[in-house]
Amino acid sequence: MSPTLLPLADTPAIDASATAFVILCSSLVLLMTPGLALFYGGMTRAKSVLNMMMMSFGAMGVVGVIYVLWGYSMSFGGANIGGIIGNPFENFGLKGVVGDATGATLDANGTAVIDVFGSGAWIPEVLFVGFQLTFAIITVALISGAIADRVKFSTWLVFSAFWVTLAYFPIAHMVWGGGLLSGSADGISAKIFGATDGAANVLPIDFAGGTVVHINAGMAGLVLALIVGKRLGFGKTAMRPHNVPLVMLGAGLLWFGWFGFNAGSELAADGVASLVWVNTTVATCAAILGWLVVEKLRDGHATSVGAASGVVAGLVAITPACGALSPVGSIVLGAVAGVLAALAVGLKFRFGYDDSLDVVGVHLVAGIWGTVGAGLLATSGGLFYGDGPKQLVVQIVIALASIIVSGIVTAIIGLALKRTMGWRISDDDEVAGIDQSEHAESGYDLVSRGGRLGTTSSGALSHDARHHDELTSEGVKA
Repeated sequence: MSPTLLPLADTPAIDASATAFVILCSSLVLLMTPGLALFYGGMTRAKSVLNMMMMSFGAMGVVGVIYVLWGYSMSFGGANIGGIIGNPFENFGLKGVVGDATGATLDANGTAVIDVFGSGAWIPEVLFVGFQLTFAIITVALISGAIADRVKFSTWLVFSAFWVTLAYFPIAHMVWGGGLLSGSADGISAKIFGATDGAANVLPIDFAGGTVVHINAGMAGLVLALIVGKRLGFGKTAMRPHNVPLVMLGAGLLWFGWFGFNAGSELAADGVASLVWVNTTVATCAAILGWLVVEKLRDGHATSVGAASGVVAGLVAITPACGALSPVGSIVLGAVAGVLAALAVGLKFRFGYDDSLDVVGVHLVAGIWGTVGAGLLATSGGLFYGDGPKQLVVQIVIALASIIVSGIVTAIIGLALKRTMGWRISDDDEVAGIDQSEHAESGYDLVSRGGRLGTTSSGALSHDARHHDELTSEGVKA
């Protein structure tokens, strides 16, 4: 198969502004994973902070390599195997994207270029690879918060490799790569409501990853929490955040990077990206208020951890819908997300699963609401705008499909690793602190005047232990 050579007059030219925009947005999304490491690290106990952060950095290492080798090909390769995955060998190692770009559309300099939305904003295809790579990394890293403090680092790295291959890439292909959950003529939406000119009459809405990222990671977190089991002392000993300023710094970096996540998904610096920026901002602001209102009414205090958690809940909820809503609709979506997530984080105590850092409450619940809420609040197709229930039905279907696929695949991988490598560190190591047993390091090494080793947070932790009655009503709990 030879490269696609167009007549000189029709040869696409790289759009410099769009290319610069996507480079910037890719960098912002990559920053989100270190931001997540800070956010999660601050919410753990002092003896676990380094391991928690290393789980995010480990995911960066594993997923970044795999995405270049077969991840992009499985997610966006031209072949569509059963509507579930692309051919992993078609663009293996970015064959056909860099170097001999066989089969690609080339600009006048022989660079493989891509115009994803057919808008005329051509960017180098390798840049699109880099942008999507950052999404895969953050999705895997999100899962780690559900199993904090207690799992082998080696097992986590192996899980990351299998899960991104068998869960993330297929769902990304199904939603964004022309598969079963996309707007293609062969997708589920087209089978339900028909298709016209090769596209579904009702296009599923997932602008930047409500199903692919947040429902996917949230469901995986729930399944893993059940497989791995509870931390020692869960429900009996207070396990509150050891460094709240670190949590708030991480939340701020996540918010900053999320503009690359959402606005960058337009792949061009245009009016839609501008609307997405505003929608992302106001939805997050509303979610903060929603979370704090719940805390004030339920607990009598509006907390800083609650504000930081509200930031993430709002960002999660607006992610799938950010290009389809008005700013006012985004405020409604965000406020409801803050309320729902604040209420949902207490479910683990009611049902007895140890989702350490509330991945289920924040990412799964807010992700479902954002995906389904788009069917209610979208300015075109939304039920509340008088366009009937069709969009809502499609949104519910793609959310349920993502839940089922992620849940089944995660269960298979998680149980297989439990029987082979094992998930849990020893009880003694968990009590002493996973940082020492897994990494031979400690996050804090401060010596008092009396020569005794201590940490700046030990006093706070012992004080919190005397207030165990607040454990089940403190928002995000670690």
